[in-house]
Amino acid sequence: MLEPQLFHNCLLEFLGTLILILMGDGVCAACSLNKSKAQGGGWIVIAMGWGLAVMCGVFVAHDSGAHLNPAVSVGLAISGWFPWSHVLPYVLAQMVGAFSGAILVYMMYKDHYDATPDGDTKLGTFCTMPAIQGHKMRNLFAEFLGTFVLVLLILCIADKNYHNPMNTGGVGAFPVTFIIVSIGMSLGGVTGYAINPARDLAPRVAHAILPIKDKCGSGWHYSWVPVVGPLLGASCAAVIGFLFGLC
Repeated sequence: MLEPQLFHNCLLEFLGTLILILMGDGVCAACSLNKSKAQGGGWIVIAMGWGLAVMCGVFVAHDSGAHLNPAVSVGLAISGWFPWSHVLPYVLAQMVGAFSGAILVYMMYKDHYDATPDGDTKLGTFCTMPAIQGHKMRNLFAEFLGTFVLVLLILCIADKNYHNPMNTGGVGAFPVTFIIVSIGMSLGGVTGYAINPARDLAPRVAHAILPIKDKCGSGWHYSWVPVVGPLLGASCAAVIGFLFGLC
C-alpha cells in the first residue's frame, strides 16, 4: 500500500499526464486529421499546443511536483531532489494517465479518424515517428539532446523559484511551457520530440489496441528510441547539473 501522500501525488500525476496528452495529442489530431477545422495548422501550432498542454498538466499536478514524465522523475531522483522509492509509482501513474488521455483523443476525434485514410497520419496523432527512417542512432541522439535540454533547464529554474526544489509546478508552468515550445521549434523536426517516455509509449499502446479504421502498424520497431533517449538525456542532465552546481 502506498502512503496517503504518495497515493495523492500519484493521482495528481495520473490526472496531470492525462490532461497533457489530451491537449498535446489533441493538437496533433486537430492539425492532421481530415475535416478538422484546424487541419493544416502546421508545426508552429503543434509546438505551441504542446507547450500549452504541458502548462495545463502542470497546473493540475503542481502539488505532486508535476513531473508528468518518467525522464523528469528519473532525472530529479539522480539529482537527489526526488526519492528513488517514489519513481516507480510516479512512472506507473504517468503511463496510465497518458494511455487514458490518448483514448479520450480518439473518442473526441473518432469521426475524423474515420475520415482520414492514411494510417501514418493517424499514428502520428498518438506517438512519434522519425522524419527520416533508417537512422535510429541519430533519432536516439535527437531524443537524448531534447530531453537533456528540458531537464537541465528544469534544474536551472527549480532552485531559483521554489522552496521545495523537486516541485516544477505552480508559476514554474510558464517557463516550462516556453522551454517545451522552444525545444519543439528548434529540435523537434527530426523525431517529433517525444522527450517523454510516457507521452510516446502509452499512446502507442492505445493506438495498437483501439479499433481505428484503416490503421497501419504502431511502429514498434522504433518505440524503444523515445523511451531510451529521454531516459539517457535526463540522466546526463542530472549529472551535468550536479557537476555545475545546479543541484
